[in-house]
Amino acid sequence: MTRSTEPSGSICKIRRSLLKCSVAVAASSTFPQLIHANTDKSSERTLEFINLHTDETLRCCYWANGEYDPSGLNEINHILRDHRANEVYDMDASLIDLLHVLHKTVSSKAPFHIISGYRSPQTNQKLQQQGSGVAKRSLHMQGKAIDIRLPDVKLSQLRDAAISLETGGVGFYAKSNFIHIDTGKFRTW
Repeated sequence: MTRSTEPSGSICKIRRSLLKCSVAVAASSTFPQLIHANTDKSSERTLEFINLHTDETLRCCYWANGEYDPSGLNEINHILRDHRANEVYDMDASLIDLLHVLHKTVSSKAPFHIISGYRSPQTNQKLQQQGSGVAKRSLHMQGKAIDIRLPDVKLSQLRDAAISLETGGVGFYAKSNFIHIDTGKFRTW
């Protein structure tokens, strides 16, 4: 009688389950906003904005019935457009989810005040030439960054909440009264 060195079927199932759990834990530590944002597939996700340059306001649902709502995302893309060039760009859906999670994290009741959303390469270059502290390869040009504030949340509290999510970049501009968040690698300044 020979003994099998292969694990039994139930051990394989346990190993697969452990592997799946390990992947889920790794993903949650790398992308915690995705875990928070996607916990309830049936809930709606709504955001509110005021564009401080155009005085436009928006309240819209961008997620419903377990998927992104294209018309809601289009409305968000429009209000976050480059107002200088009147150019609309598809914003990163992960950035929109990050805004939703951040808003819930700080328990704000106010709309986001938009300082800067999408920036065309031409606008970015002009701002850079003006010495505005604008990065040459800014993630704003890829629809992956936004500069914001919430009037009912202290700026330092908003920054700390964004940092606690450990997702993307978080810049603190106290003198200009806004924070920058993006979906690039995690870093702070």
